[in-house]
Amino acid sequence: MAHFENITIEKGMYQNKGGMTAALEQLDPSENYAGTSLEGLDAFSRQLKRFDIKVSGRGSDCVEKFFQSANSAALFPEYVSRAVRQGMERADILPNLVATVTDIEGMDYRSIVSAPSEDDKSLKIVAEGTAIPQTTVKTRENLVKLHKRGRMLVASYEALRFQRLDLFTVTLNQIGAYIARAQLKDAIDVLLNGDGNNNAAANIAAETSGSLSYADLLKLWAGLSPYELNTILAPTQEMQKILGMSQMQDAVAGLDFQGTGKMVTPLGATLLHAPEMTAGKVIGLDKNCALEMVQAGGVMTDYDKLIDRQLERAAITCTAGFAKIFTEAAKTLS
Repeated sequence: MAHFENITIEKGMYQNKGGMTAALEQLDPSENYAGTSLEGLDAFSRQLKRFDIKVSGRGSDCVEKFFQSANSAALFPEYVSRAVRQGMERADILPNLVATVTDIEGMDYRSIVSAPSEDDKSLKIVAEGTAIPQTTVKTRENLVKLHKRGRMLVASYEALRFQRLDLFTVTLNQIGAYIARAQLKDAIDVLLNGDGNNNAAANIAAETSGSLSYADLLKLWAGLSPYELNTILAPTQEMQKILGMSQMQDAVAGLDFQGTGKMVTPLGATLLHAPEMTAGKVIGLDKNCALEMVQAGGVMTDYDKLIDRQLERAAITCTAGFAKIFTEAAKTLS
């Protein structure tokens, strides 16, 4: 196995399954460094150490440090992708909504569905010699719609060569945040309107049109049964109404919100602010079985342009879509 200081890095590694990091890990497995000073670093981080490239902190290097050699230049697109993913993770609330994430290699994906009747949901006593009730699982009629979201990074090498990587990372983090918000909007659309398989969320009417009360939240909680109401998504106006309810103004809870920014959780559910939602609606769901995220390839960068043309114009994209798992596991309140 190659030592990390002797590996030849080339842009063709990005074409491997898993990209540059997977290719480097195959050549330089992290398990070989257990008990050494390099334990805890992955193969890509060891390459940064090899070329003495510091991407964060007050002593971070300039962008031009990546382009000191052909080997180090080939690392630049992976740095960009990681910084974008970091921004996505910071701004991403999808882990609070998604039950499972499915990674695919193509662009066509058909999810599965099990739609038990009320009679099927009751596990009846099976008498001796009688047939055991069945649960039918089949593929959806329509494919999951995948959307490519991203940004075009436009900059000249001359403009950025002397900029610190720490500052450039902040810009890339923001690109990741934009992508995360766009994906959240896609997820909300599927929760509300379905994924094209006639599975839009059922609506529970509020007691008074245009208002939102604690009694309405109780109706949402009851209406979601037998699923668990563990997540509530609300736009800005509805968030203000919920937080303004007398039941949400407990002294201890108020101190927690004012001191840490952690919001009160009505009925034990996680309350999530979603400005992307249309005002007047609240979504209640069981995050354990409501939504599937399908993604193709993760964060993708134009590695050719980033290496050969030293920035100029390079697309940073992420392709993903969403599918309903159990239709009744998400309902709206309006």
